[in-house]
Amino acid sequence: MNQSNPVRVRFAPSPTGRMHLGSARTALYDYLLARRLGGQFILRIEDTDRKRFVPGAEQELIEGLRWLGLHYDEGPDIGGPYGPYRQTERQEIYLRWANELVERGHAFYCFCPPDRLEKVRQEQLKNKQPVRYDGTCRHLDPDEARRRVRAGERHVIRFKMPYEGETRAVDALRGEIVWQNRDLDDAILLKSDGLPTYHLAAMADDYEMKITHVIRGSEWLSTFPLHVNLIRALGWPEPVWIHLSVFLKPSGKGKMSKREAAAALNDGYSIFIKDLKELGYIPEGVLNWIVLMGWGVAEDDVMTLEEMVQRFDIRNLNPAPAAINFSKLDHFNGTHIRRLPADDLARRIKPYFERAGYSVDDTLLLRIVPLIRERLVTLDDCLPFAGWFFKDNVTPAPETLVPKGLTPAEAASVARRVYDLLAALPEITHASAEPPLRALVEALGLTPNQVFGLLRVAVTGQAVSPPLFESMELLSRETILARVQNAIALLERM
Repeated sequence: MNQSNPVRVRFAPSPTGRMHLGSARTALYDYLLARRLGGQFILRIEDTDRKRFVPGAEQELIEGLRWLGLHYDEGPDIGGPYGPYRQTERQEIYLRWANELVERGHAFYCFCPPDRLEKVRQEQLKNKQPVRYDGTCRHLDPDEARRRVRAGERHVIRFKMPYEGETRAVDALRGEIVWQNRDLDDAILLKSDGLPTYHLAAMADDYEMKITHVIRGSEWLSTFPLHVNLIRALGWPEPVWIHLSVFLKPSGKGKMSKREAAAALNDGYSIFIKDLKELGYIPEGVLNWIVLMGWGVAEDDVMTLEEMVQRFDIRNLNPAPAAINFSKLDHFNGTHIRRLPADDLARRIKPYFERAGYSVDDTLLLRIVPLIRERLVTLDDCLPFAGWFFKDNVTPAPETLVPKGLTPAEAASVARRVYDLLAALPEITHASAEPPLRALVEALGLTPNQVFGLLRVAVTGQAVSPPLFESMELLSRETILARVQNAIALLERM
């Protein structure tokens, strides 16, 4: 793009709920397009729907964008040349444009009370007619309408949709779309409380903020002809329209409902960004997952945010519905965890140990990371794999110390032999401990699983852990011997 007409995109959520995957993908595509073409990425809060307003939702949206690394150039908390960036702070702008539409004959004052509109709606449903405004106030004499407005009569402003012909518009993903105007409605632009509807506010803000590309969900296709006619009525430049694919639930049948979302959370997944963070997912994995839902490149492409910027092209977006696949989230998250430098991964998992009540030694943690990195799918997986490193003592269930095929007495005898061998070593390292222990396995006529399994449970308190000898090397000799002694005592009491 040339410098006189830079790309400007906006992520414009309503603070009426939590930030979910659909919102995050829209913001991501906005960000990628802006960064790819050297433009600006704007955050705008569309908060005119006061009935559905949720306290704290705006902050969750902002924190979600920051966590994902989608840093915007203009927004309500950082300002910018086209502010304010909350729609409730821009009412004078919408009133001015609504009145301009009335003066140009493209909108009209409507005084119909809600009960009359509901009666008309019910009659239309009964007669199996399209539900739409019946045009009563559209045909009022303009002077009479203005007089009633000046008299303080309650009213809204409706857009005067053309009744004849057709509306044509181009979507960058779907090509040209055609609507018959006789099927379109005279939508409300300004409500009786003076607040705009989404239709007027979003289009006016896009014009005022010089937005060049509108990336939004496919749910806006039904009102696409209204927005196109509204822009054309005011002679504004038309942005590039991009209506993204819809997300389907994991089965591929239908959109995610609250029930499916709750079931996913029970399984350790979520469609909400804040939940994914708390569940131990990392932004790199989440971004890689959602960027491919609707982008026509290989579904297993592993990319950083910077690589996404270099490769992004709206011509590669796909309008076909995309099923939410949590297995792919796990795949990408684990892959990106393994790509993190050891010190970065240590920094990210440390809070999970601390929240679990462990006192974390940073030097030890950094040495643990290489042992557990390959096993992590989410950050909180660090706890079952490595929490035992930070315990003063472990107390395994006695029965877990008994190898398959042995009695508790036989297991206690094996444990004593292991203790004697380790106690005779001046230091317990991988190199010093593994050869004599393997020799002991052969001398006892047992299998490595039996002997090493008993030792693993004795030292770690659990049957599954990082590699045994590498793990033991990170513990003090005294700690290892004390834990094996404790295991012997437990077995002798069985």
